[in-house]
Amino acid sequence: MTLRRTLPVFAAAALLAGCAPTQSAPAGAGGDDKTGTVRVWLFDEANRAPKEAAVKDAITEFKAAHQGVEVDVQWVPVEGRADKFSGAFNDPANAPDVAEFGNTDVSNYAATGALADLTGDLASWSEGKDLIPTVLETAKSGGKTYGLPWYTGIRALYYRTDVFTELGLKPPATLAELTDTARRIRAAKPDLYGIAVGGKYTYAMLPFLWANGGELARQDGDKWKSAVTGDQAKAGVTQYASLLKDDICPPAQCANLTGTQSVTAFAGGKAGMTIGGDFNRKAVEQGAVKGKYAVVPLPGTTAGSIAPAFAGGNLLGVFKASKHRGLALEFTELLGGAKHQEKMYTAMGNLPTLSGVQQKLAANDPFLKPFVDTLKAGTKFVPATPAWSKIDSQNVLPTAVQQIATGGKDPAAALADAAAAMDKAFG
Repeated sequence: MTLRRTLPVFAAAALLAGCAPTQSAPAGAGGDDKTGTVRVWLFDEANRAPKEAAVKDAITEFKAAHQGVEVDVQWVPVEGRADKFSGAFNDPANAPDVAEFGNTDVSNYAATGALADLTGDLASWSEGKDLIPTVLETAKSGGKTYGLPWYTGIRALYYRTDVFTELGLKPPATLAELTDTARRIRAAKPDLYGIAVGGKYTYAMLPFLWANGGELARQDGDKWKSAVTGDQAKAGVTQYASLLKDDICPPAQCANLTGTQSVTAFAGGKAGMTIGGDFNRKAVEQGAVKGKYAVVPLPGTTAGSIAPAFAGGNLLGVFKASKHRGLALEFTELLGGAKHQEKMYTAMGNLPTLSGVQQKLAANDPFLKPFVDTLKAGTKFVPATPAWSKIDSQNVLPTAVQQIATGGKDPAAALADAAAAMDKAFG
């Protein structure tokens, strides 16, 4: 997730996507030593310094309260996290005590048996009651909580204030108005995309699916089954794919755009709108549209409604094999507590997961309001199953969107294929 720095765009996109399925081995017995070194894995950043400084503050505070304890932080490249974590799952002796990981990886990682169940710990944590319930849900798999939500990533609608003023436009109040507004921008300014979106931008497509009443999948007992062939899901995906047209965002240029590339196009002054996260702020501020943009919640299908956003974000979890279980939990709750969530926001722009911290920051920074309002309106998440990582890595949904956008297949056929691939992964 000013010169408050936000999470680099490419990193945020990576963290909110699943990684390849991991192998598992016995988790190890663990222990509760009160001295020694607590090993911590955190994701690296293109500009690590602000995050590192914020983490060092927490380490200093932690060490002052625990004589004889050291904290060793290793910075894990996002792109290499799959191999790094797979190694830890297969060799508990080399696993960290505490680790940062993306919430779409929770079910996949939990299935290895390597993560500690923190359900009771967070329930008894003094600050736990302030965790936003919908965000806490993203840390669960099989009814158990495997991480403390450290920050969340929410997307909303960025738009060009100068273009809207020149053309006499207002921020769209519905998704249908968004399509119309994007078409009007493209017609008046053919050098701009009406809205920069992409066929590979799944987390921009999902709010359209959900706002139309659709679901990705439904759970029956311990089994999941795709729901993307339902009429409401089909309507939502089709509505999103309709933005990838010559009169809005030509498929020749936009069908292969990712979220990062969509936001980059907007930041570079090439689009009238885009769907971006709170974590994209720095990229936009450093672009050609600085001082010429605003943000509103992505609207739903009816005026006054907000489309459900994907609740992305990262967690702090404890490995079951940790020899310092108590210390690891204490450090997790310190780094993930209100004081240090606020420091991380100041350093990185990461949207806190504690409601009190969110409200405090939003009161002093109007930029945050549309993201907080979107979170309040209700967010959604991907199926809580290890199969999602496989579905995501196989580009099942992007392929369907691209086929619909380019006319390669009609919506029913494209989504039937997607559903078959999803159900195969679900097993």
